[in-house]
Amino acid sequence: MSARESQVSRVIREANDSRRGALIGYLPIGFPDLDTSVEAAIAMARSGVDVIELGIPYSDPVMDGVVIQEATLTSLNAGFHVSQAFEAVRRVREAVDTPVLIMTYWNPVLQYGVDRFARDLAAAGGAGLITPDITPDSAEEWMAVSEAHGLDRVFLAAPTSADDRLEMIARSATGFIYTVSTMGITGERAQLDAAARRLTERLREHGAELACVGIGISTADQVAAALEYADGAIVGTVFVRALRDGGVEGLAATVREIATGTVR
Repeated sequence: MSARESQVSRVIREANDSRRGALIGYLPIGFPDLDTSVEAAIAMARSGVDVIELGIPYSDPVMDGVVIQEATLTSLNAGFHVSQAFEAVRRVREAVDTPVLIMTYWNPVLQYGVDRFARDLAAAGGAGLITPDITPDSAEEWMAVSEAHGLDRVFLAAPTSADDRLEMIARSATGFIYTVSTMGITGERAQLDAAARRLTERLREHGAELACVGIGISTADQVAAALEYADGAIVGTVFVRALRDGGVEGLAATVREIATGTVR
């Protein structure tokens, strides 16, 4: 990965030094409404999440399972606008020091303007972007802009990725590499795919320093299992469900329970 050290990578390294590794938590912005989504993200940070991943609602979320799709649809139907993403990041960062990454499909960034998006995200205190539908070879503008604004660019690697693709991702990503544990959409799985362990090994062979595994992690035991080989575990669906069913208090309790998987 790039030699530039970021707050995200520092936090992940510190979690690896002091515990099993980092916990990264996902929530969509604007669900069930903007104020509650901000409050929920702050609660996640205070309950054991090391890095916050806030998702921009999108009309065609090809990677997301039903729980997240329904949540993002709620936000879109309430009139979500991309500018609310920067407001959410700013408000979370005013409350906690936990780094905040935006997860977004690429079209909203293009529509907003790549440089303008990066500038506004940096001004709000955001750490960077997780971009599930672009790869480094199609992200020349984003590579330059993210470097100029000091933002992390988190690319995804899948078990089906060829070695030359993994080499390119390892060379281009900053913060960490999002290691996809299974092929398919996000959601809970009874067992994590063993391919995630091999994929992480392959990424390290190509020079990746920090790899965090996501898609299908929903219990403390699964977090602990992922942290046997990865630097961080990414949890989304179960947190969104907890917020939906139990509000911010229910979410905080779920985060505390799942965060026990990071304890040695």
